[in-house]
Amino acid sequence: MKRFEELLNSYIDRLPESRVREAMRYSLMAGGKRIRPLLLYTVLKGYGIDETKGDAYASALEMIHTYSLIHDDLPAMDNDDLRRGRPTCHKQFDEATAILAGDGLLTYAFEIASEDTENASAALACTHILALMAGAGGMVLGQDLDMSEVSGTTDFEAVRKVHRYKTGCLLSAPLMMASVIAGHSEDTEKWHQLGEKLGLAFQIQDDVMDVKLTPEQFGKSTSDANNDKVTSVGLLGMDEAENMMNRLYKECMSESDTFSGFDSRALKELIESIRTRTK
Repeated sequence: MKRFEELLNSYIDRLPESRVREAMRYSLMAGGKRIRPLLLYTVLKGYGIDETKGDAYASALEMIHTYSLIHDDLPAMDNDDLRRGRPTCHKQFDEATAILAGDGLLTYAFEIASEDTENASAALACTHILALMAGAGGMVLGQDLDMSEVSGTTDFEAVRKVHRYKTGCLLSAPLMMASVIAGHSEDTEKWHQLGEKLGLAFQIQDDVMDVKLTPEQFGKSTSDANNDKVTSVGLLGMDEAENMMNRLYKECMSESDTFSGFDSRALKELIESIRTRTK
């Protein structure tokens, strides 16, 4: 992913010099698994499309994901001190700068996604998907539900609903966008459903690691217990949570075989690497 890292950095270099720009760079270039760009590139590969056709959209996805982490870490939200193995944006800079850095990444993402003039119809469709999956009916809704509706619940379906929006939407987006870029718009809803399942597995896995790992091992603050958040492990127990996680990942791999004109081998390998990640 060296090429992608250089691409992200070049986008930040285009911006006017400012403290906010450096806060945007600090969080965006802090490492991370780059799972959303990898999903987009891998689905393009499965459809036989040159991955560079997805560069703008992969970059936009990572910017929106990073903005969500900056805001999620703020004192008004999870109040975390550690992200990707180093101080969170508001700790490294200050709260106001962190808020503006998140705002900057969010809006810049749409500027970049709309720059694809070679395929204007795909740019419009992908930008629309990005807005739907990231906005008040997608990831933002999940964050709201996480803060307001699941405290003290004993209903796993309520937690599943949070994961569907908060995590699943931004894992669905790269799959859906790649299918549009590849000319398979008829499959976007199926990819959406696969992404939601992948998001649930991914978040259950995060809940498991939140219990098993120290903040230093995990690379971020394990704040759910401190914030009295209800988690998959808390409701299901460790064994059932891990069993569900593994079952969902396997279902995602099986369902990836059902898309017409798609070679699923690389996607299955990526999903397996996600399933066996250690942080």
